[in-house]
Amino acid sequence: LPSSEPANAIKAIDRKSVHQICSGQVVLNLGTAVKELVENSLDAGATNLEIKLKDYGAELIEVSDNGSGVEEANFQGLTLKHYTSKIQEFSDLIHVETFGFRGEALSSLCALSDVTIFTCHKSAKVGTRLVFDHNGKITQKTPYPRQQGTTVSIQQLFYTLPVRHKEFQRNIKKEYGKMVQILQAYCIVSKGVRINCTNQIGQGKKSPVVSTTGSPNLKENIGAVFGQKQLQSLIPFVQLPPSEAVCEEYGLNTTNTPQNFYRITGFISRCDHGVGRSATDRQFFFINQRPCDPAKVSKLVNEVYHLYNKHQYPFVVLNICVDSECVDVNVTPDKRQILLQEEKLLLAILKTSLIEMFGRDVNKLDVNQKLLDIAGNLKRTLPEETEKPQVEVLPDSKTQNPSSHGSEIMTLARLRESFSLPQMTDSNLQSPKRVKRQHSYPRQLPSFYTTLSPVNSRKAALSKESESESKMPATSRYLRKLEDNTDSGFSSTSAESDVGYNMQEDESCSERATNSSSEEISNSKEELQNECLEIVGLSEKSLECDVQFLGTVHKLNQVEDWNNPKNLSQVASSSSPRKKYFKSKADDLKADLSSKEKNTKHHLANVDVLVEIKKKTVPLEFSMKVLAEKVKKVIQQQKKRTETQNYRRFKAKISPGENKVAEDELRKEISKEMFAKMEIIGQFNLGFIIAKLNSDLFIIDQHATDEKYNFEMLQQHTVLQGQKLIAPQNLNLTAVNETVLIENLEIFRKNGFDFVIDENAPVTQRVKLISLPTSKNWTFGPQDIDELIFMLSDCPGVMCRPSRVRQMFASRACRKSVMIGTALNIQEMKKLVTHMGEIEHPWNCPHGRPTMRHIVSLDLIS
Repeated sequence: LPSSEPANAIKAIDRKSVHQICSGQVVLNLGTAVKELVENSLDAGATNLEIKLKDYGAELIEVSDNGSGVEEANFQGLTLKHYTSKIQEFSDLIHVETFGFRGEALSSLCALSDVTIFTCHKSAKVGTRLVFDHNGKITQKTPYPRQQGTTVSIQQLFYTLPVRHKEFQRNIKKEYGKMVQILQAYCIVSKGVRINCTNQIGQGKKSPVVSTTGSPNLKENIGAVFGQKQLQSLIPFVQLPPSEAVCEEYGLNTTNTPQNFYRITGFISRCDHGVGRSATDRQFFFINQRPCDPAKVSKLVNEVYHLYNKHQYPFVVLNICVDSECVDVNVTPDKRQILLQEEKLLLAILKTSLIEMFGRDVNKLDVNQKLLDIAGNLKRTLPEETEKPQVEVLPDSKTQNPSSHGSEIMTLARLRESFSLPQMTDSNLQSPKRVKRQHSYPRQLPSFYTTLSPVNSRKAALSKESESESKMPATSRYLRKLEDNTDSGFSSTSAESDVGYNMQEDESCSERATNSSSEEISNSKEELQNECLEIVGLSEKSLECDVQFLGTVHKLNQVEDWNNPKNLSQVASSSSPRKKYFKSKADDLKADLSSKEKNTKHHLANVDVLVEIKKKTVPLEFSMKVLAEKVKKVIQQQKKRTETQNYRRFKAKISPGENKVAEDELRKEISKEMFAKMEIIGQFNLGFIIAKLNSDLFIIDQHATDEKYNFEMLQQHTVLQGQKLIAPQNLNLTAVNETVLIENLEIFRKNGFDFVIDENAPVTQRVKLISLPTSKNWTFGPQDIDELIFMLSDCPGVMCRPSRVRQMFASRACRKSVMIGTALNIQEMKKLVTHMGEIEHPWNCPHGRPTMRHIVSLDLIS
């Protein structure tokens, strides 16, 4: 029902609320807050940045620089919304080269935290301390001694938004890890800038997070952030023009592609196995020195790398230089999503260059003799050799580039490009464009057929309906005709407007349909009356009611031309549409039929008839006992129906192709408490346990079940013994990885690793390995430490194992478990089944074999 209350007036939101709402969309997390402050310092021309965090940034974020400082005339606008010195109008965005330009960061930080700024401009004799309120207005202004530059202090980030603040504190270590990764990008790309970040927990000692030396060299910055060990695995990116094959893949015309549109520099790790990383945690992309997240570029780099190293991801640092008018950085609040012109050209350049770089070193064949025939032409190699991505050949003089006489290595893609065109004759030559046009013809045919389909489908539907209705009983056929005529006659206009049929075709079709229906109605009248009386089950004598037709029959009598749809619509509109008044006695049906037959000889549609019925009051016998019995019977029927539905709770077959479906069913229907309630039927074939739960039978693999239980117990309780090293080994970890390792020392020790920590040593040199886990033929090394650090950076404090330790436990659990062929008594089988309810994942053994499957429901058999 429509509300009687007046609608709320549309009013402007107050400025304070608008400020809070918008600020929460600019500063999204800890990483964004630190990023904005670092960008401000870099835009101010700073060469030395100090970033101090307390409790991972939850208590305090402080960024100090030696930039130009802020003049006193700009103090008022420093933290106001959309106040900036970078641009004055929208057109300035085309040529903007600074990181910030919107004037939103400091204003948003004021709304979300307590902000204090210490600044000293080169023209000022003494610095100034400024305290701001949540609206960005200065509340305190006092002299403060400091050198030229600016310090921004952020306390209690997000405390003005209680829900976000609580979530921020709960996930502070994850936020901290993401912030460090963002900061690493600025450390790499900022040449000639010394950046140092520290973190202090409580009243403890400051621990370094990341540090650079201010080198003007990109490679040295990478070494300062990730260590010299990472540099040994890198190769410089060499940009090449896109090949014809790659241009065709991206739909580019090689003749019209702009030259020198993009200039790409950087480094990427070699594709040798063991050189890459287990995740994409060290991939940094920049556009004009601005850190960003280009999804398509990242995806392409990883896809090409996986062609040569399927199991790892590359370390990537790529800076893409392009004219500023071809870039749109004003897309998202954090400016991480950037739009580019000629993006397909960029992808084509990257793909061609990466394939050429990786192809030089991977699968290179050392051939002793030049592959030449007697005439001096290129000789066809064996199939095994041609399938390699790289072969060492002496190219034909016709196809060799004069400028590359010293290079004897060519990829197969280059060979195919060189030899494909000369081998094609004029008779079978066909351009790619012509082939595409031929393939595009069938795509236009369905639209032609769909224009013909409505009429044909309508005729087919009419013929099918007439066939099906001829088999119906007279009563149902008559009622079906009345219903169809009522619906189609009174809503034909809307049907035509919806489907779009031709009016003349629709009228002709409806005429044929309604003529046939009126004939059937007149022929089956007698049969209808008898059937109606039998259905109702009452005799004519027992029916006593006075029926008065109110208005509608009179209007039916006034209709002369029943073939005119306008008259029908008028009658239909006079009564309430789509309502049906049913009469429950046979006299009503007789009177209704006879009056309709007389007044509507050319019966096209059934019109609703409003009936007024005078009823007699008849006393009924009632018994609560009978009612209670009926309710009890209904409940029992519902219970039986529910049990019948439960017969088919498990529908998956026992086959390898349906393992996932079967596992999902078991996880949904079987809880851990149910394993203890299972009844042991016996052992089958000395390898499987048959158990019964209610009316369901299950088959359980005795070896797989026991293996999974033993595996999880080993995972939880085993402390691996370590083997001491003769001399401590330096791990060359980054500052962040050192922090993760130090905070989770107990988990490393449970895995058999032990370290010595030297707090006074420089960053990346504080942790040294003194013990490695050993177990018979299993050996472990620093790569397992890296894997553990990566796992703990996502889930700090959670017990986890390296993949090779898991493999060792799986092998040990397999050997100590009950084997296939071992006879078990009832108590032993019950123990194995009960153990399944005590483990975390009872559905598969460590090697992937299923532990149990549903056989049959006994209710279906009985």
